[in-house]
Amino acid sequence: MEKYFDINEKGFSVRCKMFYAKDLKDVEYIVIATHGFGGSKENKTIEKFAQKLYSKHKNYGVLSFDWPCHGADARKKLLLEECMEYLSFVIAYSKEKLNAKDLYIYSVSFGAYLTLKYIVEINNPFKKIALRCPALKMYDTMIKGISKEDMLKLSKKKEVLAGHDRKMKIDQEFLEGLKNSDVMKYDYMDYADDIILIHGTKDEMVNIEDSRKFSQNNVIEMLEVENADHRFSDPKTMDIAIHTIVEFFS
Repeated sequence: MEKYFDINEKGFSVRCKMFYAKDLKDVEYIVIATHGFGGSKENKTIEKFAQKLYSKHKNYGVLSFDWPCHGADARKKLLLEECMEYLSFVIAYSKEKLNAKDLYIYSVSFGAYLTLKYIVEINNPFKKIALRCPALKMYDTMIKGISKEDMLKLSKKKEVLAGHDRKMKIDQEFLEGLKNSDVMKYDYMDYADDIILIHGTKDEMVNIEDSRKFSQNNVIEMLEVENADHRFSDPKTMDIAIHTIVEFFS
């Protein structure tokens, strides 16, 4: 089953999509699923993951939402602090309105970066954390996709457009925020047993070496999926990732 709803807080409206087996009242445990940069909650891989999860565990639900400036969100300019606000709203709603006994999170790429930023800079409300192809050096990843012309505009304090299907405004302050919140420099040892990292060996967007270094430095379990690209576009590789995460959350 699917249900759409909005979380309206502090003048923001977070567009959400909930996946569950039959009755929302039966959901005791919630997995928050976050998409990557330029994506949205209308994510087929999240839907596939949710179906696999609640087919095995009827009391689990998956809550996906649009990051600011993504999908159906009303924001036009991407701000890191608003990303943190959105995740805070979704966490609070899951606990207070949906009465989740435990929270889990499954995050991809930019969403994984924001998850790591959140748990170390704000708090960690999650029982288990699964990260797929995390953009651990998000500043470097963003810079690679910005033209020289736009970089010049940014240096002059001007806004430029970024994104894929939907364009959003970013500025130099956003990039500086990414640089200052370098999750590679933080210590995640206290959370290591509750984190799993999955990365494809043929990721063309995010360097797998970053994940190897991150997992080694923090003693985090890492699964390398042979021949998987950034999006795990081969269904066989996606099946491996989903199975691994479902078992980890179980």
